[in-house]
Amino acid sequence: MLILANAQIRTLNAKQPAASALVIDDHAPHAGRILAVGETDTLLAEFSGRAAVEDMAMRIILPGLTDAHIHLRKYTQSLSLLDCATITRAECVQRVAKQAAETPPGEWIQGHGWNQNDWETGLGNAADLDAVAPHNPVYLTGISLHVAWVNSPALKAAGIDKNTPDPNPRAIQRDDRGEPTGILYEKASDLIPKVIPRPSLEQDVLDIKNAQETLWQVGLTGVHDFDKRSSFEALQTLHSRGELGLRALKSIPEERLEHAIGIGLHSGFGNDMLRIGGVKMFADGALGPHTAAMFEPYEDEAENLGMLLLDREEIFEVARQAAHGGLSMTIHSIGDHANHEVLAAYAQLRDYEVAEGLPALRHRLEHAQVLHPDDMAKFAELNISASMQPIHATADMEMVDKFWGKRAETAYAWRSLQEKGAHLVFGSDAPVDSPNPFWGLHAAVTRQRRDGSPGSEGWQPHQRLDIETALQGYTTGPAYVAGMEERLGMLAPGYLADLIVLETDPFTCPPQELFSISPQATMLGGDWVWQK
Repeated sequence: MLILANAQIRTLNAKQPAASALVIDDHAPHAGRILAVGETDTLLAEFSGRAAVEDMAMRIILPGLTDAHIHLRKYTQSLSLLDCATITRAECVQRVAKQAAETPPGEWIQGHGWNQNDWETGLGNAADLDAVAPHNPVYLTGISLHVAWVNSPALKAAGIDKNTPDPNPRAIQRDDRGEPTGILYEKASDLIPKVIPRPSLEQDVLDIKNAQETLWQVGLTGVHDFDKRSSFEALQTLHSRGELGLRALKSIPEERLEHAIGIGLHSGFGNDMLRIGGVKMFADGALGPHTAAMFEPYEDEAENLGMLLLDREEIFEVARQAAHGGLSMTIHSIGDHANHEVLAAYAQLRDYEVAEGLPALRHRLEHAQVLHPDDMAKFAELNISASMQPIHATADMEMVDKFWGKRAETAYAWRSLQEKGAHLVFGSDAPVDSPNPFWGLHAAVTRQRRDGSPGSEGWQPHQRLDIETALQGYTTGPAYVAGMEERLGMLAPGYLADLIVLETDPFTCPPQELFSISPQATMLGGDWVWQK
């Protein structure tokens, strides 16, 4: 056994919010679980001679944090991609030129992170990239992952020309002659990766294994992964080798639903390290490329309502099938129109579950970035978790004000949803944003960027959260939606000993300091997996 003594423990357990010591069991079948939580003198006296003792020198202990929306394989790959997050489009092109000079002809150049909303010159085109990389196919994903910028060799490799049908309306941007310009939205952007040579399974395994330490260093002990099959294969391989160091909930892509049902997979199948989550669908696009589905047009495009990729009936038909297979739903939805359709589909699904005698599964809605006021209460009424990314608000606030106008009042509406009883679940959507949960906590509590902008009160300050609620979004919230709330998300007897050690107390420090908090150590299942 192990006693962590002389600590300041923030348990997130309402029945025992604070303590100074905890005992971790090392005997089967409860090895790696918390045996007792209490005061140092009491626990030292009770377990004296039976447990090793680590003096925590009054440092802060919190439950391990979970990123409830991450694209794990894309994130690990992004660490080695060309960085396209530049101030100007010309600078991005220059980086491609430098990469092309170092890349053999015919090999792919891949990058990530550009945002045309940061560039005065706006979107680029294939010709920009052709000029600096004529002999290499180039594939650059935008920061939202809902738009890509490619050159002519890449279009040719994927067989995209003027005769290629749009997989979504307007998904292939075209010039006046109908020729592709090199900008691909939504499902059109997915056509390119199909012709890029895929890394081997061993490379994916190595990338994720190496990235685990990076995630431990920011306090993460769990992830909800929204990448596809190759990511799941890598996670399974790591798990089988005893090298998986993050508790992973794995979503199932909609296109794999039939296969999942056919072999009897259901939500919650697995163990405490790797388990099945819900079926992932996309109801719309994203804010930056103006593909999030809206009731009213974008402020700067009078005719553009975004892209509604699925309506309520299409969603319900898939959800109905999933329900009979014991699979919950997890649906990407950003615009107010898309969110309205998804919630309407969920209302149908709840009625269907009752009529068919099916269990009420833990469905979730991913992002919920802007909501019609009439839809706020529906999350709690239908018991649909609002899976949101606080760091998106501070990253996107200028775009929201510019493109959605007055609708910003119900954008990233964490406080409004909480007050109406919604279950909040927080993540990062990495590599869209950083997976550092303390950056997310800072955004949730202050609605400010690191430099303090847009002011002392933050952006749309009526939506700020207190620190405890924000932390629950990274702890008890993800545990609940994963069906693990009886053993994960807080520090209490019988719970898994996943925890982090801090020098700074997020409950008492000035909110602006949350951004800079850096864990000193991370424990998973009673073992220190990383120490500073």
